[in-house]
Amino acid sequence: MMSRKETKALTPLPNLTDLPPLGMDVHSLVEDFRRYYTYTLGRDRHCRSAHYAYSALVLGVRDRLMERWKATRYAYEAADARQAYYLSLEFLMGRTLGNALLNLGLSGDAPLALQCLGLELEEIAEAEHDAGLGNGGLGRLAACFLDSCATLKLPVTGYGIRYEYGMFRQTIVDGHQVEEPDHWLREGNPWEIERPEYIQRIRFGGRTEFYRDRDGVLRGRWVDSRDVLAVPFDIPIPGYDNGTVNTLRLWKSEATEEFDLGEFNAGLYPESVAAKNAAENITMVLYPNDASESGKELRLRQQYFLASASLQDVLARWIGTNGEDFSRFAEKNVFQLNDTHPSCCVPELMRLLMDEHRFGWDQAWKITTATLAYTNHTLLPEALEKWPVRLFRTLLPRLLEIIYEINARYLAEVARRWPGDTERQRRMSLIEEGPEPMVRMAYLAIVGSFSVNGVAALHSRLLTEGLFRDFYELWPEKFNNKTNGVTPRRWLAGCNPALAGLISEKIGEGWVADLFQLARLAPLADDPEFRERWAEVKRQNKEHLARMVKDECRIDFHPDALFDVQVKRIHEYKRQLLNILHVIHLYDRIKRGESDGWVDRCVLIGGKAAPGYLMAKSIIKLINNVAQVINEDPEVGGKLKVVFFPDYRVTAMEVIAPGTDLSEQISTAGKEASGTGNMKFMMNGAVTIGTLDGANIEIREEVGDENFFLFGLSAEQVQERRRSYDPETIIAADDDLRRVMQLLECGHFNQFEPGIFDAIIAAIRNPGDMWMTAADFRSYLEAQREAAAAYKDRERWTRMSILNTAASGKFSTDRTMIDYNRDIWRLEQISPFPVK
Repeated sequence: MMSRKETKALTPLPNLTDLPPLGMDVHSLVEDFRRYYTYTLGRDRHCRSAHYAYSALVLGVRDRLMERWKATRYAYEAADARQAYYLSLEFLMGRTLGNALLNLGLSGDAPLALQCLGLELEEIAEAEHDAGLGNGGLGRLAACFLDSCATLKLPVTGYGIRYEYGMFRQTIVDGHQVEEPDHWLREGNPWEIERPEYIQRIRFGGRTEFYRDRDGVLRGRWVDSRDVLAVPFDIPIPGYDNGTVNTLRLWKSEATEEFDLGEFNAGLYPESVAAKNAAENITMVLYPNDASESGKELRLRQQYFLASASLQDVLARWIGTNGEDFSRFAEKNVFQLNDTHPSCCVPELMRLLMDEHRFGWDQAWKITTATLAYTNHTLLPEALEKWPVRLFRTLLPRLLEIIYEINARYLAEVARRWPGDTERQRRMSLIEEGPEPMVRMAYLAIVGSFSVNGVAALHSRLLTEGLFRDFYELWPEKFNNKTNGVTPRRWLAGCNPALAGLISEKIGEGWVADLFQLARLAPLADDPEFRERWAEVKRQNKEHLARMVKDECRIDFHPDALFDVQVKRIHEYKRQLLNILHVIHLYDRIKRGESDGWVDRCVLIGGKAAPGYLMAKSIIKLINNVAQVINEDPEVGGKLKVVFFPDYRVTAMEVIAPGTDLSEQISTAGKEASGTGNMKFMMNGAVTIGTLDGANIEIREEVGDENFFLFGLSAEQVQERRRSYDPETIIAADDDLRRVMQLLECGHFNQFEPGIFDAIIAAIRNPGDMWMTAADFRSYLEAQREAAAAYKDRERWTRMSILNTAASGKFSTDRTMIDYNRDIWRLEQISPFPVK
């Protein structure tokens, strides 16, 4: 039986695709919509589902992308371009339609075309499911990177996994987070193109067999493995107004055979499809809970699946053009590993080169270490992935052998550099010894890469001074910084059209592709008329956000109030707890009658906690309980409103960022690698209250001290304070904090749920509190009072808002990608062929 990979080849038909270019006008869009809706989708006037109207529009837009997609690929081939491949286990794409229309220049004509048909774009766009193929900032960053690479005309391909179920949908039941599956593909994905001709075979299990080839060289091969297929689905990634369309290739796992016919005929129905189900499980769910042994195994399967499929794909493309001549492979290809998740690329590329293409070790290692580059995204030691050696031995035996060989050769280099320093060798080994030996994936990525970068200036410095100091001392030339950014197309031009229109009216539209041009707004901050128009746009955006809060949370936010927002993954180091302690303090002030000079405030907190992270889930429960008490108290009234926004996602952020006044970036200094939410808020004119952590430092440098509300210990002060940290003394000496703790401890917010917040209370009072919550409380309160005072002076606040947007140019991923390309990738910008 022919496998999916064995598709029959056709003789090339050069004239098959020589078609006239599709029209970009209203009439052409209307005609294509009618054709797809009526003939391809088979719908008529009796259909009331917005899904089919959405699909018809997407198919018409996708056709126009397809023209440019092919023209881009042909241009890369003709130029014999050096190419980069961005490997990420997460791509938090969100919705695609609005971004595609913007980048194609159809944002004006597409709504008009739909109006001709009696339809509204906004209503149709709601039919699109968020592509939630990521957990948070890392996955959204990957999506922004792809947008910027296409806008810069850089030949970059993204590689990820096509999860059937994305990041879970979060609901709140009695204040608790409840996770529900997010089957985002239940109605299909009209943006994707399946490419069965590029299927790859992925091995698991089995053993290694050694043999001598015809030249007498000892070689290994992986045998008796249990294989699965990796099926690619391609999604177009359009650049802004330049005709370039790059590719995001997502892999889906399938069984090599649909089922065991013999077992089926014998009546063993579940057993007959067991292999199929096991294969498909690999790409079924984003981020399985790895608290269990089966979760760990599935997570490692996903990581290797991504690495092997992507590397085999690139090698197959290379061989198709160059045969087995790899002499220029490193010159023409570079792989960027987005965090430790794709670290299996190091031993897998070695395996492919040695076992499949007959390279010797030294030659294969030279290619591997010249083509792989690693980005680190964390300062938390516990977040650096480690996998049990026994798990590698069971799932990936050939890779484990290669890892041990890499380790032996690399530790010999360490020993030559520091003779006799066995403690250093133990610290730097790829294998962490102990009762359960572990493979250190971050170390593997460092050893196998020619470049290692952090994602903010402080983060990169702390990496070389702390987590990776030993490696920095061995290879200082490998380490560099690449401060993160966000794409201004989605995070200003797309999500905030009113503000984008005002900006373009004043300084032209060039800023959309060159965000540094926003600096020309700074002088306008002193123009009263411009400030008034800016404030009016902000109010419209706050009204939009207030409507969304009303719909989702049934709480009224008044647009005149200070909109105080913290949305991000729920984690102790991000300190949503510190935020809610301040909210309790505000509530306490109101109840005690301390409301002189009061500024009404609406506090919105949102984010998801990992399913197995009990403390984070307890913090969500606390936020909801505090919100309920405050929102139901008539004495509080409109002075203070609090909501926990459920199911925070990309689409929600596109409304939240434009409507925010005060951006909460309050992580413990030295813990947040970068942050990108801080950039989205800044770009949309929010003012930041934050610590000297991650990219906050660079935001403050750009916007100026007077336009940033700074508080808290620095990273160095945190380390110093930790030696003698005594939260009990701090609480006793601070009347405000003492009253907040008393309200928590007396059960005021959990009168019918005794003891549920005991763990949170104990964590605040614990001298070993890693997050230094009590230490920063007083400074945080003072900064919040400064923010409230500034907001009372609306002219001053509007001026600060304008200056934040004007200073956000550095935080475009266009700049980030320029930095990556200059220092790591070294790609040429290539213009696509004209569409014809």
